[in-house]
Amino acid sequence: MAPRKLAAGNWKMNGDLASLDQVDALVTAAAGAGCDVLICPPALLVYAMATRVGTGELLVGGQDCHAKASGAHTGDIAAAQLRDVGATHVILGHSERRADHAETDAIVAAKAEAAHAAGLVAIICLGETEAERDAGSTLDVIAAQLAGSVPEGATAANTVIAYEPVWAIGTGRTPTVDQIAEVHALLRDHLAARLDDGADVALLYGGSVKPGNAAEIFAIPHVDGALVGGASLKAGDFAPIIAALDAA
Repeated sequence: MAPRKLAAGNWKMNGDLASLDQVDALVTAAAGAGCDVLICPPALLVYAMATRVGTGELLVGGQDCHAKASGAHTGDIAAAQLRDVGATHVILGHSERRADHAETDAIVAAKAEAAHAAGLVAIICLGETEAERDAGSTLDVIAAQLAGSVPEGATAANTVIAYEPVWAIGTGRTPTVDQIAEVHALLRDHLAARLDDGADVALLYGGSVKPGNAAEIFAIPHVDGALVGGASLKAGDFAPIIAALDAA
């Protein structure tokens, strides 16, 4: 079974209720597409977006969850709470969370376990910094993050891996085709060796994915979709990326 293709949009700390107008066009873009389409808005918009799209083609997710199911964790959100308001996925371990909130691989793995327990698909993010890339340690960094961030119990049904080189996120810079291919081949090999269905885990690329480069990226072996930032905020930008993945 081939991995299910996924076009995922991460709105980060952007958007408001008026932004949900973009969702109507994305529902149309997602309808009948040969890939899954997901939007992860800020937490305050998850319920409103999920209610607006209903149970159709467009999926809705969160951008983070706590490792605990409940308790005295002011300002945090439990995975089950995301699920309760209509989320199907949650992004975990994004480099901005790792940098801004000192999230370690162990913390990410614990959050992924909580997501799995709540019935959410965990999108686990990995990526090297520019210094690590320049030092030639990219593959070692990615292998270590993968080993430490993916918990026991991970399967192709409950886990997606997103490779996002930190130096490419929001900068307009994109790794070469060969650089992306090298990392995705490593991810596939390590997952296949560790998980019974590791060959079927969807692998996303993220980092300045745009309509203009999407087709080239989706032609790379073991790239099963994208985790898109800024280009997912407007349907006019995200719809061509969805179409490119559908055609890949």
